[in-house]
Amino acid sequence: MTRLRYPAVLLAAAALASLASDALAVPVTVRAGEVRLDDLTGGTVDPFAGDAATTVVLFVRSDCPISNRYAPEVRRIWEELAPRGVAFWLVYVERDASAEALRRSTTAFGYPFPALRDTEHELVERTGATVTPEAAVFDADGRMVYRGRIDDRWAGLGRPRPAPTRHDLAEAAAAAAAGERLGPRTTRAIGCFIADLE
Repeated sequence: MTRLRYPAVLLAAAALASLASDALAVPVTVRAGEVRLDDLTGGTVDPFAGDAATTVVLFVRSDCPISNRYAPEVRRIWEELAPRGVAFWLVYVERDASAEALRRSTTAFGYPFPALRDTEHELVERTGATVTPEAAVFDADGRMVYRGRIDDRWAGLGRPRPAPTRHDLAEAAAAAAAGERLGPRTTRAIGCFIADLE
């Protein structure tokens, strides 16, 4: 019998970030100076301190197969939107992985933008993220205008579609970068629970 490569707790269920297309119950704003996360070289970084018109934060786990399968799509979105002034940050949520292990994961999956560690779940809690992968998009004023899935490739846990029909993250980030005033919304994210939330 073949053993699962990934911890069963990560694959046991798909968490619901929220109901699809729901407005956020409580508006979220994160401004420069409010959050500092560890990078993978021993420093700390404020992901909101730059002058980007739009900031995308992607919460991942190095041991989440759904997160890892999305790496090529995330690279495609970055290639499309980074030239439009969208800043991207990969945020690892596991508390027990070493920086070296996370650097190996970042390299192995070809992420082209900086990676951070949210070991205290400061940004996880601010945004309300509950699974990986889950994305959050912030406009130039630090308003979170979107939180949820990358796209709708996964109809449910273990039920991928042949191809996505919605590209929620790319659409929200592109609209924010274009200066559209978006009403905050969420979509249902399918993935691995952020199991050590307290």
